[in-house]
Amino acid sequence: MSDVSAQALEPPPVVAMRGITVRFPGVLALDDVDFTLRPGEVHSLMGENGAGKSTLIKALTGVYAVDAGTITVDGAPHTFTTAAADAQQAGISTVYQEVNLCANLSVGENVMLGHEPRRGAAIDWAGAHRRAAEQLASLGLHVDTRSALASHSLAIQQLVAIARAMVLDAKVLVLDEPTSSLDRGEVEQLFAVVRGLRDRGVAILFVSHFLDQVYEISDRITVLRNGRLVGEHLAAELPREGLVSLMLGRELADLAAISESSEREIDRSGIPVLRARGIGRRGALAPSDIDVYPGEVVGLAGLLGSGRTELVRLLYGADRTESGTIEIDGRAARIATPRHAIDRRIAFSSEDRRAEGIIGDLTVAENIVLGIQAKRGWLRKVSRSEQDDVVHEYMTALGIRPADPHALIRNLSGGNQQKVLLARWLATAPELIILDEPTRGIDVGAKADIQRKVAELSAQGLSVVFISSELEEVLRLAQRVIVMRDRRRVGELDSREADLDRLIDNIANDGEGRAA
Repeated sequence: MSDVSAQALEPPPVVAMRGITVRFPGVLALDDVDFTLRPGEVHSLMGENGAGKSTLIKALTGVYAVDAGTITVDGAPHTFTTAAADAQQAGISTVYQEVNLCANLSVGENVMLGHEPRRGAAIDWAGAHRRAAEQLASLGLHVDTRSALASHSLAIQQLVAIARAMVLDAKVLVLDEPTSSLDRGEVEQLFAVVRGLRDRGVAILFVSHFLDQVYEISDRITVLRNGRLVGEHLAAELPREGLVSLMLGRELADLAAISESSEREIDRSGIPVLRARGIGRRGALAPSDIDVYPGEVVGLAGLLGSGRTELVRLLYGADRTESGTIEIDGRAARIATPRHAIDRRIAFSSEDRRAEGIIGDLTVAENIVLGIQAKRGWLRKVSRSEQDDVVHEYMTALGIRPADPHALIRNLSGGNQQKVLLARWLATAPELIILDEPTRGIDVGAKADIQRKVAELSAQGLSVVFISSELEEVLRLAQRVIVMRDRRRVGELDSREADLDRLIDNIANDGEGRAA
């Protein structure tokens, strides 16, 4: 069948966005972008952080006004002025990663909120709960509608949010990172609901950083890069390698060069930058050992709760040790607080970048210089010229976007926020940097940028302790991998002799790998 014939058989679009352009001060967020949603399909929107995905969704739902272009819904032009009301009236509902519901209300109250049936002036609560139960049942969800929403898992709350959207008979359902905090069973439950809605003719716009999930659920994929449309493809006809290359604008062979980091020889004949013996804390970590040599990347691998984070927090002084000793450059060191660690040229980037990393109300520049200022003390101010030099150097080196040091960091994408945190600590000229999940929740492009920078800096002599839940990432970067399980160290592998299967076997079976 020809492409023309295939297109003729497709249903007319429920949403057509043509020539969409959105500008912010100093930033062209979307540049002449087209996007089409058809009824009865799951359409994934892909791109790096900062590619324009969120901006396109907010243009569709009326959060942002468009500077140029048109939006039609069922063939009728629409100009949204009040985000929630106008979009919902047009049949467009959005469920965000952070569920926008009222946890203190019941499940039924959340489903019917704002659309409760009435008997005269009073709300018909019995009728409201009955309708809520029917709506939930249509999604395959059977829960007590009078139970508190807060008593249910995040996955159930996501489904309640979808049920609330479908009370309005939505034609279009936007799912923005709905699976980022769900386990595999919860994802399957959500996807069963998504497929059911698709089969009922609902057009679903799906955004996720998980490539496996995108290919599992998607019928069509649109790729954005740097605010411009790269292309629209049928998922079945776009290989994963092709998708990644479209998102990044570079070939995977370029990315594969990062893997050479794990092959690099490390001289362990001298004194390690850090040596810890029997370091532990009751209830948090059994006494454990770790050595890190100059220029070495040591990976920590294990399941959630295995003790990876607990170990590095003890090394950094974020938590107090109850046993063991630490040496820095061959000398005994007392690291009871993060300030002690900073004084000994140890930097730490937490896995929780929002709570323990960025300060959202400060600019990119202010966030970057915080580390230098903390190291010097607040009475010795960093001069304006030094600030400007440092900020320019690291924004350029890490490719932070937008390239505006005065932008509030809370307005940056997750990947660019993570780059700012890396810049903050690199600016302090550390001897050892601890990176706890530095690529979690960011797109493949930002991940590659951060991995590449870690490989480059370690080759120049920086020592790194690297934690990631993505085991392939650990094997790609680290020369040695310490395996953690049940809050204790259970093994060690030389990355040159290990593969993913062997690493998984060590994690699962407490197998002691070949020590480096």
